[in-house]
Amino acid sequence: MARMLDLHHIKSLAVRDLVELAQLGNFDRVTEQVHRVAGCTRPVNLIGHTATLDAATRTVLRSCTTADEPTGRLLTTCGNRRASRCPACSRVYAADTYHLIKAGLSGGKTVPETVRTHPRVFATLTAPSFGAVHNIRTDKPRCACGAQHASDAPELGTPLNPATYDYTGAILWNAHAGALWARFTTYLRRALAAHLGITQKALNSVLRISFAKVAEYQKRGLVHFHAVIRLDGPEGSDQPPPRWATIDALKTAIKDAAEDAVLTVTSDHTGDREIRWGKRLDVREITALGDGEITDKAVAGYVAKYATKSAEDSGTVDRSLICAPCGGRGYLRGLGDRPELCHDCDGSGQAEPLQDLRVQRHVRQMIRTAWALGHLPEFAELKLWKWAHMLGFRGHFSTKSRAYSTTLGALRDVRRAWRLEQARAHAGLDAPDENTTLVTESSWAYLTSGYRPGEELLAAQTRHEIHQAKQAAERVKTEGELWQ
Repeated sequence: MARMLDLHHIKSLAVRDLVELAQLGNFDRVTEQVHRVAGCTRPVNLIGHTATLDAATRTVLRSCTTADEPTGRLLTTCGNRRASRCPACSRVYAADTYHLIKAGLSGGKTVPETVRTHPRVFATLTAPSFGAVHNIRTDKPRCACGAQHASDAPELGTPLNPATYDYTGAILWNAHAGALWARFTTYLRRALAAHLGITQKALNSVLRISFAKVAEYQKRGLVHFHAVIRLDGPEGSDQPPPRWATIDALKTAIKDAAEDAVLTVTSDHTGDREIRWGKRLDVREITALGDGEITDKAVAGYVAKYATKSAEDSGTVDRSLICAPCGGRGYLRGLGDRPELCHDCDGSGQAEPLQDLRVQRHVRQMIRTAWALGHLPEFAELKLWKWAHMLGFRGHFSTKSRAYSTTLGALRDVRRAWRLEQARAHAGLDAPDENTTLVTESSWAYLTSGYRPGEELLAAQTRHEIHQAKQAAERVKTEGELWQ
């Protein structure tokens, strides 16, 4: 083994660690691991092994173990969908979402191309008003405050009168938005059956309603939903719906269901409240292959864009605000199960004081309201203190019905199989006989997350190269469009 150099004269810890990595004997493998996670911000570090065997003979066809790795561990992507946390992984998530949505519109990924002939719309359902806010009016030249705001004005979405703004209603609406969507999908089937003059049982026997939706935060901190809604035959995308199930019928049913879907929240502290959709409802037909304003490609790109966004786009923070040691309770279990004050948060349950958050007054008040409501007995099951940084929203950002198209898991399985095949070919291994049954035996354990200081330098270079390649591709595309 080569003698390690004395590196204490190198001031930079990152440079010193990079030199140490270069002395490990297989620096190419170190750089390969960093490149393979494609600039992931905080990769997961694993230790363990895996082996692929012939099920009949138990012959090991290929294997790998972290004991053979220069650093003794394997880097894998964090898989975080949020662009604010990991731009690299969010790009992959957005690409997968794009293909998932587009497959349900144009076909592909096990969905037949005939699906583009099915009635389908792009619907946007919004939250109601909880008080007047600063905005840019399309029907008037100025905001209600008398000013003409720029598109990036920080006051957009904040209340005109914070003292009268219904913060409690806003938080409770966000907290129940996912349940309201579920209620809407149930009412949509009822509304369509009523509009067509048939029973729900008869409707279910001849057609199916498929959808995919994504949540987006508005400037005022409330979520709204963008949804692709499609009519299929009873078996799904493989069958067309009856001819009398038209676009107009679908549009009418959506409007009726949005109006009828209501949830009632009962509370002794806040009073009974009705959770319903806002008056602003937009429903547009999706046309195939660029024949109209809303096309397959445009809708898929739009949904994929917002699938990687989160609450921080409305000005809030992208991290949980609960104290980790006490789990937000403010106390720990002492001797004899007696509660003991948590010294990390001084009993507040907060990872950091809410008054110290560098956010707008409106956002801070929404966080405070969510925190306070979360500790009321009737809202305990909502755990709003846990979701205070999300302004109370607890639902999934993107969901779809079972028959809409393929799944994110299926897309990842295809990508994983492709990578395994590439690795097999790179290693010069023979492809297994198609009649051979393969089994995989593996054991992996989580070690930590992140890079070593030297690896972070390599990751920064990888991100730079990816950015440069993306810019070059965009230039080529722009030049090609100009020549056409």
